[in-house]
Amino acid sequence: RLPAGARPTGAGRTDRALAQAGAATRRLLDQLALLAGHAPAPGDTASAELLRGIAASCAETAAALRRGRRRRAGRVLAGPQLLEELVADFLKSRAGAPAPRGVLVRRSTVLTAAVSAVTVRTAASLALGGRERLYGLPREQFWYAAEGPARLTAVRIRGNLTRRSVVFQNALRTALGLALARLVAGSLDLSHGFWVLLAVLTLGRTTAGATWSAVRAAAAGTLAGAFAAGLLIVGAGGSSAVYAALLVPMMLVAFTLGPLGGPAWGQGLFTLVVATAFAQIAPVTWRLAEARLVDVLTGSAIGLLCGLLAWPAGARAEIRYAMSGLLRAAAPLVRATATAVTEGAGSGKGGAGENGTVRSGAGRSTAADGSPSPGVRLTLHRLRIAEAAYAQYRTEPAPDAAEAARDWLAVLDHGSRTLVGAYWLPRTDGMPGLPPEVRRWAREAAEEVAAATVRAAGFPSDGVRVRPAPLPPEVAERVPAPLLAPLTDVEVWLRALARDLEAGSPPEPGDQPARYTTASHSSASADLA
Repeated sequence: RLPAGARPTGAGRTDRALAQAGAATRRLLDQLALLAGHAPAPGDTASAELLRGIAASCAETAAALRRGRRRRAGRVLAGPQLLEELVADFLKSRAGAPAPRGVLVRRSTVLTAAVSAVTVRTAASLALGGRERLYGLPREQFWYAAEGPARLTAVRIRGNLTRRSVVFQNALRTALGLALARLVAGSLDLSHGFWVLLAVLTLGRTTAGATWSAVRAAAAGTLAGAFAAGLLIVGAGGSSAVYAALLVPMMLVAFTLGPLGGPAWGQGLFTLVVATAFAQIAPVTWRLAEARLVDVLTGSAIGLLCGLLAWPAGARAEIRYAMSGLLRAAAPLVRATATAVTEGAGSGKGGAGENGTVRSGAGRSTAADGSPSPGVRLTLHRLRIAEAAYAQYRTEPAPDAAEAARDWLAVLDHGSRTLVGAYWLPRTDGMPGLPPEVRRWAREAAEEVAAATVRAAGFPSDGVRVRPAPLPPEVAERVPAPLLAPLTDVEVWLRALARDLEAGSPPEPGDQPARYTTASHSSASADLA
């Protein structure tokens, strides 16, 4: 019942699709902002036409999302077929006559924006009820499209069954707290012992410091509420009419103002509501307020104890492990993707298919049976764990200055761009006729970025600065024109990954702390995510 922007995301297809559409939209904004800073090449009508198609697709997607999902109206947003056709025409156009390097780089940037727009359109269509099969699109990128709720829930549960998952940690901490609260309430034979369990549920936080802050406020509020409830009971005595008249307005005040005022107001007002309600059921004395105070303090102590014993630092301790695991999983995928583009490893084609649609690099991102390859599965799993850690990290108290200066979002972008590069980078059957020097350059550049990714996983104090070597001009002159554009895609993709690593490193002395803004990632011109 919470607003969509405030409630946790579920495991279903709609929430997964909306989350994917949101991430792709953020990347699309970065790419378009960078395109706005580059003057278009004269006569490059293909890029202009594709950009107009992107704009039209964004406008239609926004209108459909504003209308929302209409269960009886059928599909409210068509798939990205029109935009796919524009991309296919664009790929054919740029594979024709040779073009200067600057034009090739800008065309690659336009293509990355189109890829993001296709992702946004497809994910939004799935979220709004679209059920058409995703012909020509990377099946592994939209793997959830054809799965049922039970399967998606099982995937969510299985993916978080690891002690490095903050979701698992929170669930285990809460379960232990409730079990201990039930044991204490039963052993001590506390009256209204369920209040102990409610205190554990409502006051538990993801860090010990935040739990202590909530417990202090709740204890003060409960003490004030118990005192007010005692005065009410002593003053009204056994007159049930007084309690009946006060119950509804008191509930209205408690359940509207209480959450806004924090734990102190919430616990204090709820104590008054409880006393007013119980007084109508059976005769009560001021000792009811005393029992409420004892139960809340007992539950608070149990919740604080669990917070101290089970992952007291919350996501601040886990985010380094999660980001390190993501970087270590992404490094081999960088090598494999660059090798597949230039040497044709695997089976399957990328780029424009025979029917003019966009096709994924199946040889890199899928196994022989059509399922995602182990490298893609591992990177995707580590990305999900890291995203959950980052989301919780942003809700917790501010860390120290050293941790706050690190741009964790850039690390997440690195993992996401690595995956989408494996999904979307075009290739043409190993590029026959490619000079050996080009293959050597691709291997060395990818190895340089992969090695830097592994170094970044250790979070060195001086950060990671890597500049992959560009394709030498004298070598590029000997590359056939149809193959130069895919090589440019690889080059700018590797450069984008390198800049993400630099953005995720601590700032050098004298630099401003890293902040994720549209203009901060100048490498987004090379972003295939």
